[in-house]
Amino acid sequence: MKRIVILGSTGSIGVSTLDVIARHTERFEVVALSAHRNIRKLAEQCAKFNPRYAVVSDKAAAAGAQQALRAAGARAELLCGNDALSHIASLAGVDMVMAAIVGAAGLPATLAAARAGKTILLANKEALVMSGPLFIRAVDESCARLLPIDSEHNAVFQALPPGCERDLARAGVRKIILTASGGPFRNAPLAQLHDVTPEQACAHPNWVMGRKISVDSATMMNKGLEVIEARWLFDAAPEQIDVLVHPQSIVHSMVAYHDGSVIAQMGNPDMRTPIANALAWPERIEAGVAPLDLAGVGRLDFEPVDLKRFPCVTLAYHSLRQGGTAATILNAANEVAVEAFLERRIAFTAIAGVVERVLDTTPMDGMHSLEAVYAADALARANATQAVQAAA
Repeated sequence: MKRIVILGSTGSIGVSTLDVIARHTERFEVVALSAHRNIRKLAEQCAKFNPRYAVVSDKAAAAGAQQALRAAGARAELLCGNDALSHIASLAGVDMVMAAIVGAAGLPATLAAARAGKTILLANKEALVMSGPLFIRAVDESCARLLPIDSEHNAVFQALPPGCERDLARAGVRKIILTASGGPFRNAPLAQLHDVTPEQACAHPNWVMGRKISVDSATMMNKGLEVIEARWLFDAAPEQIDVLVHPQSIVHSMVAYHDGSVIAQMGNPDMRTPIANALAWPERIEAGVAPLDLAGVGRLDFEPVDLKRFPCVTLAYHSLRQGGTAATILNAANEVAVEAFLERRIAFTAIAGVVERVLDTTPMDGMHSLEAVYAADALARANATQAVQAAA
């Protein structure tokens, strides 16, 4: 029996994780669930899975959370605030932590899980984007284990020889190839992108995701962040990581070897596959995902990334090569810009411009401490706010 904490249980990854767990209740025990402010959904989940703790990170929502838990018949002890997230992520006796809180808000609790030596199912890519070397050091020092949940990184994980996840030279790897759907605007005329609405940007052709990550997919910043994440997950140099647009989202990523082989992981676009892979690793369990019918799919297309259409990819590679806190700044600026777009304060095409301006004007620092990471994040957000005002 594996005991698990789910950080961000009411989001799409958290819901999918609980769906897989519900199919294997003899294997998994849910110890704690957390939400930001979706207390009704959290209460429903607590009533069904009976965790010991329920955490609401938004203290303003805490007043109604206790009432919602009681109304649902849930017996979980209610905790509130960000410190509570770190507390449940490092609980003694917990085996696994699903890190599924979106954005920079998920970093402290995910880092707490790493320092506590947990097996971390990493769906929060910002933990590695913001603090890659610090996070990996915490993992190594505590003998924690990282199992990637992003479909692309989980695909790479599956395509690598066991034990070689961070030793690509020993594995004979030439390239890691991350695939991208291209999002909803892959073929849209460039002149029309300025007038894209939040609703259009969030209408992903293959995946059902939250609003922020859907916009990141539409700009392909999501893929840029995944390049940075892959650098730290697999100890890969930037030139070892390529991106290919694959509109069907069947091939989730590939690993190219020096002998000419390319190993790909394929499956229907359903996040329950990588979640189940990580939950049961190194075993395989049923995930509720329909079998892949390649004859029904009919064709698999691949094309290079149009960097004029998707400048955020270039910005991500640039920040990765700069090192230090550049990726932290990139991530913070993007979060502010995406929020402004979703609130209709800037145009879709202004997102990349805001990020580029912040990268150009924010001083870089060495990533020598978590305090330096938070300082860079705060400064970048302040500069991004000004850049948003200028772009509005």
